[in-house]
Amino acid sequence: MIRNYAISLVAGLGLLGACQQAQQEPQIADDSGPITIDTVEAAPIPQYDARTFFETTSYGLASGAGFTFFPDGKSVLVSSDKSGIFNAYAVDIADGSATQLTSSTTNAVFAVSVFPGDGRVLYTFDGGGNELNHVYVREEDGAERDLTPGDKLKAQFIGWSGDGNSFYLSSNERNPSYFDVYRYDSGDYARSLLFENEGYAVSAISSDEKWLALSKNNSSADSDIFLVDLQSADKSPVLVSQHDGNVSHGVYGFSADNTALEYSTNAHGEFNQAWRHDILSGEKISLVTADWDVSFTGVSASGLYRVTGVNADARTKVSLSIAATGEELALPDLPPGDIRNIRFSGDESKIAFLLNADTSPSNVHVVDLAAGTDTALTNALNPAINSAMLVDSQVVRYESFDGLKIPGILYRPKMASALHKTPAIVLVHGGPGGQSRTGYNPMVQHLVNHGYAVLAANNRGSSGYGKTFFHMDDKRHGEVDLQDIVYARAYLESLDWIDGKNVVIMGGSYGGYMVAAALAFEPDAFEAGIDIFGVTNWVRTLKSIPPWWDSFKKALYDEMGDPAVDEERHRRISPLFHAGNITKPMLVVQGVNDPRVLKVESDELVEKVRANGVPVEYLVFDDEGHGFRNRKNRITASEAYLGFLDKTLEPSP
Repeated sequence: MIRNYAISLVAGLGLLGACQQAQQEPQIADDSGPITIDTVEAAPIPQYDARTFFETTSYGLASGAGFTFFPDGKSVLVSSDKSGIFNAYAVDIADGSATQLTSSTTNAVFAVSVFPGDGRVLYTFDGGGNELNHVYVREEDGAERDLTPGDKLKAQFIGWSGDGNSFYLSSNERNPSYFDVYRYDSGDYARSLLFENEGYAVSAISSDEKWLALSKNNSSADSDIFLVDLQSADKSPVLVSQHDGNVSHGVYGFSADNTALEYSTNAHGEFNQAWRHDILSGEKISLVTADWDVSFTGVSASGLYRVTGVNADARTKVSLSIAATGEELALPDLPPGDIRNIRFSGDESKIAFLLNADTSPSNVHVVDLAAGTDTALTNALNPAINSAMLVDSQVVRYESFDGLKIPGILYRPKMASALHKTPAIVLVHGGPGGQSRTGYNPMVQHLVNHGYAVLAANNRGSSGYGKTFFHMDDKRHGEVDLQDIVYARAYLESLDWIDGKNVVIMGGSYGGYMVAAALAFEPDAFEAGIDIFGVTNWVRTLKSIPPWWDSFKKALYDEMGDPAVDEERHRRISPLFHAGNITKPMLVVQGVNDPRVLKVESDELVEKVRANGVPVEYLVFDDEGHGFRNRKNRITASEAYLGFLDKTLEPSP
């Protein structure tokens, strides 16, 4: 529910996912001063509707725990919404042509893995956003089979055995609160139970099927990792992260030879660093250090290459190196942007990855490591859009009520100047411990293209800035973090190109909660609010979390408060119980199938605010859950955001 690792806008705006490691703001140069560039574009700026932005195609590579390249090395497995809803495709690396492998028209399908010896494919989807995913196989003749049949269960892919003869799935079919681990035969799909889970989060399995890595939260600031010897009689989890005090741990994966577990820890400073635990000796050594969080690190199947990603001030810096020596490999000249999701071919002669920038959506690239050549397989941006009309973001910092510097991502419309002031949106991410990051965002670009500045604020409690910053909002939600958002307005008003009389708040998930909280508890802070599937009643929400979040419940309650003892505080910070204070117009957006923020939350808020005589628009999607997976719904929602803003705000004279 809290601290999610990376939930994209496709799946939702971030609220209430799995536990994430803690982080703090580093000591860096202060760039929080006013931005006063007064360049006025000579040519008019074309404005594009939401359909034009969202007819840009989204791409994602198959799961990192599986195989992305087909065995013949001629194509890669991707997920794409080319058809209007996500399906699995094979993309030819010679000419970029895409062959659609699944044909769903209702439920978003996400590619998981290619079988290592043939053209079969694993993929997953849920029921209209209800998050009850099943795992399916597509045979080479196109036949499809549910490998995890049953009602009200959730299943996930874990990985492959080293010889490719088996793969591993987890499922909560036995107990809705816990995910057991199963081995599946790659030939006939016969399965056997490997590990019966009681209260742990499943993290990784070694390729020799000897070791299982588990994690467990002791609190929002303290977590442990365990190893299970799958070949032992009792398969009891053994603690391998002995420590004193509050220290967070996470699992990256196993070494190529399965002799070590690679893990993250913030025991040695503010940020998560990568360490190696030798399974036989128990020795622990530093593996990767950085001045920011090491988001991920891992080796190729042979152990030759290491890939590492660092969360450097809301951008991901990826390095590819020789694992044995640490020598970094230079990649060919690439277009501007961040590399995401590096995947190796079977013979490790090629890598596939996504390249993403503020003004360029994710495109699939393949690099031939020996030849040093790069091939872009996709051109995701809608050709109707002139990319020069899109806007690069800027990382800024502003002071909050207590002098704390708050990071943010600022988007300035091209037509904005001191002579042409623009209204502004404070955009709040989900989580509550998520992070707004740089990169292409069609919703944001659509709003900026139509003259709205956007400040995506990373209020205290956001991940990516160190563990102290991360925990500054613990049990103070709707209070100190809300003030950070209120002070975002003061920062925007200091910019001479912002219309300071027209600033609104917008957010999804936990960000949606912040919208409703701002309107209820700081009713004069913003002119209007857009609440996208936001929590309104913490009393109900914390008592109705899905059972499959059980392994994170302890950390969640430590973060937000235990409903058994903190109900009074939960009522105090819940906008629903203070809706009589809301006097500013609202747009509320909700998915019927949302298992995290139940539709009744939005229903009740809308009813109470309308009873105040306040204009409220209510947009409900019958085929969505906690976020938007269908392109047509993303278009409808984005046009609604713009229409609401245009009719609600009155430009200053």
